[in-house]
Amino acid sequence: MKTELNFQDADTFYDQLLNAHEGLSAEQSEQLNLRLILLLANQVGDAAVLRDCIESASQNQ
Repeated sequence: MKTELNFQDADTFYDQLLNAHEGLSAEQSEQLNLRLILLLANQVGDAAVLRDCIESASQNQ
């Protein structure tokens, strides 16, 4: 699992993410996030990396 900053343009990604949520209800926003998570997980593909990411995100609550 990568823990160092690996974004090519984090600010643009953040802006795009905020724009995608603009005007959505809370439920629609949650559904967008769920679809995005699944798409990004598919891009990663490695089950061990995904497990490590889930564990890391769960520890930072």
